Amino acid sequence: MGLIDLHVHSDASDGSFPPAQVVALAKEAGLKAIALTDHDTTAGIPEALKAGEESGIEVIPGIEVSSHYEGHEIHILGLFVDPSDQGLADFLQEMRSRRGRRNEEMLHRLAADGISFTACELYGNNPDTVITRAHIARAMVQKGICSSVEQAFKKYLNYGGPYCPPKEYMEPEAVVNILLKNGAFAALAHPFLYKLGDKKTEALIARLADMGMKGLEVYHSSNHRSESRKLQEMAYRYSLFPTGGSDFHGTCKPDIAIGKGRGGLRVSELLLNDIKHCISCNGLV
Repeated sequence: MGLIDLHVHSDASDGSFPPAQVVALAKEAGLKAIALTDHDTTAGIPEALKAGEESGIEVIPGIEVSSHYEGHEIHILGLFVDPSDQGLADFLQEMRSRRGRRNEEMLHRLAADGISFTACELYGNNPDTVITRAHIARAMVQKGICSSVEQAFKKYLNYGGPYCPPKEYMEPEAVVNILLKNGAFAALAHPFLYKLGDKKTEALIARLADMGMKGLEVYHSSNHRSESRKLQEMAYRYSLFPTGGSDFHGTCKPDIAIGKGRGGLRVSELLLNDIKHCISCNGLV
């Protein structure tokens, strides 16, 4: 049985490695396939696809899009996205514009207290990366302001804190709708990370399933076995296809290895076969 990882990030968003290096790491790990799912951008997909062809790794073009549900930020994955679709491109540009406005305000508030950064400190080696809180946290560590990324998030970058204004979110309906119009397979990412509790988590899953979402990230680095079991049952109840991934970010999250998560994650390629069958039967591509 081959193993896969359907949730990985590159430096096109908040990962630490270029897309080609992410593919190389997947090859070293013995994976059959990965999905590149950067935040609100498909910019890393062409490089990843080229590296996949050269190394014999199947690269699934994907994305992870932020949304909002009852006061919580939630993330929706799109697998098998078409990066050339103008509708998706326009939607993502609006997402990045909203994120950019929030970043500007965040950096303004930090600068007012004497904490400022150069463009190089934020963007690193990729001037086109989508800046996230993780970039600011890493810059804080590099400048010696914080001892770790975790401390930077806790002290400066926590949601609702004095330096971190609220995001301008898209509603879940808009995210699912644009992914379906694109022909992508939509799935709710890491449902238990939102700390909604079992009942509200299931209500969210039911709502998204009614919108046309076809998948659920049952297997994730943050899950305990009991949580994955609950998600398996919810996926069955709402006729959703399970998916799974490590949420690999590279050195930003050093405890998460590609394809393995925090040690116990194993995602079978059989899940990918089922997703492909779903896409074929539902005419999503």
